[in-house]
Amino acid sequence: MNLVNLESVSHSYGPKPLLSDVSLGIEAGDRIGVVGRNGGGKTTLISVIAGALKPNEGRVTHNRGLQIGALSQGDDLDPDRPVGETVLGGRAEHEWAGDAGIREILANLLGDIDLTVPVGSLSGGERRRTALARLLIGEHELIILDEPTNHLDIEAIDWLARHLAGRRSALLVVTHDRWFLDAVSTRTWEVVDGAVERYEGGYAAYVLAKAERARIAAAAEARRQNLMRKEIAWLRRGPPARTSKPKFRIDAAQALIADEPPARETVELVKFAAARLGRTVYDLEDVTLHAGGPGQGPLVLDHSTWQFGPGDRIGLIGVNGSGKSSVLRLLSGTVEPDSGRVVRGRTVRLAHLSQELAELDPARRVLETVEEVRKFVQVGKKEWTASALLERLGFKGEAQWKVVGDLSGGERRRLQMLRLLMDDPNVLLLDEPTNDLDIETLNELEDLLDGWPGTLILVSHDRYFLERVCDRVVALLGDGRLSMLPGGVDEYLARRASGAALSARAAGGGSASAAFAAPAASADGAKAPAAQAGLSAKEERELRKELSRLERQLDKLSGREERLHAAMAEAASDYGRLASLDAELKEILAEKDGIEAEWLETADRLGE
Repeated sequence: MNLVNLESVSHSYGPKPLLSDVSLGIEAGDRIGVVGRNGGGKTTLISVIAGALKPNEGRVTHNRGLQIGALSQGDDLDPDRPVGETVLGGRAEHEWAGDAGIREILANLLGDIDLTVPVGSLSGGERRRTALARLLIGEHELIILDEPTNHLDIEAIDWLARHLAGRRSALLVVTHDRWFLDAVSTRTWEVVDGAVERYEGGYAAYVLAKAERARIAAAAEARRQNLMRKEIAWLRRGPPARTSKPKFRIDAAQALIADEPPARETVELVKFAAARLGRTVYDLEDVTLHAGGPGQGPLVLDHSTWQFGPGDRIGLIGVNGSGKSSVLRLLSGTVEPDSGRVVRGRTVRLAHLSQELAELDPARRVLETVEEVRKFVQVGKKEWTASALLERLGFKGEAQWKVVGDLSGGERRRLQMLRLLMDDPNVLLLDEPTNDLDIETLNELEDLLDGWPGTLILVSHDRYFLERVCDRVVALLGDGRLSMLPGGVDEYLARRASGAALSARAAGGGSASAAFAAPAASADGAKAPAAQAGLSAKEERELRKELSRLERQLDKLSGREERLHAAMAEAASDYGRLASLDAELKEILAEKDGIEAEWLETADRLGE
């Protein structure tokens, strides 16, 4: 049974058509992933299907009484309404608390959020998770999701994929997360040049089918050219000549990759990297590190020893707040360890892409911004010009002459990456480099990194990208150590599920409520520590609310502390201002000590 039908739908903004004479349908039980370039019409397509946008031409029909649940990139949440009321609507507490499905959604998406606080007090990522939880709690025949994995960590993305796979609703999802696409979709739509190309299967099947289509098209073009040459030759010779028709065999999809060499020549790249870097890149020796400075904030490393060598390609994973970005800052020299030492190789030429976008001159042109770093760069065996590298990462033609101030967040991210690569580093530290990048650009970036010889340390929630460009996975499991995971992300998720990986706060730092989410979501009926402490359900809820409130205060103070450290670094030669900033910092640290003591007392009452 068709739920939605599109007949000859066209829509455009300005002269460029985003959809041109598109006809398609969605049936009950369909699970469709939508891919395509940024700005190519994906969001327009799903908005038309959802009924949120009326097309310029054509007709959209919905099955009578169709219930659609849609998650857009923005939200319509009332900022004055409490989170719990926003998500749960008018459900009585006993109603939702007795529903295992609702409890699971709350634990996995809102485990660290106080349900009594107003939506307006949440961060952008928390609002996003709130909107997603509200949608999933409802009953829908068709669920439409636009970038649902934004602001989710690897563990939450894995849970969401399993949750959606278990629902009976039809699903239409736009995402750049290729692992997620493969996990939830059985069909793929590609929006390209105003048309919607349809493929059977998830992302992997789509890639194979698209490659096969390209091969057939190339064969057809070669045949056409051959026939044209013969026709011209016949016309020149005069008498007609009989020619045998060439036969083209369509091989199985596996034949497309049968003779394809490995993505990276690992041995050669490591050799090249060793020549550029020597034996030592980074050696951590008995390092202790707190995220907020010496003795402050969550404990990230506790007397940890580790070695990063030439040519290492390492993915660093862990729950949000476990300290992944802090480890990158430690390696970059932005922060110093509480104790122990970091030995950096003498030949290390570092490039660090952090989550914060560095300031770029908004008046400069894109190409000028890259060429001011360098006009040519050697990546592996090939030399690239700034313009050619820009084109590979999506800045084609006139886009290279756009003013930086007019760029989107994703475009600025790509520009920062290009500037780093043009500086010819031999060590790359990348913190969430895939944010706002479409699949085509991700493919180009992966291909570029395949030939880059050096040491790469990557933090990313994009599981496909992480597994594609890295050879090893290292995790922060909350025990103060860096742990090698031979089984990669799957091993990490298994450890988290079994409780072998501690939460950050349980190990001495991070988010306490993240530690509480696992017991709340457990299905085996084991008693939580609060129950063992003899607390009533009401007392436990009140204590958890208090913990959440204290954590938000600590987060705000940590942010102020970080900004003060940055300001003190800038005012190093201004002793008057430095004294003032130091006094303010001491006040914040004293306030943090008091709140942390309250947190520990409250956690102790809960029996955690």
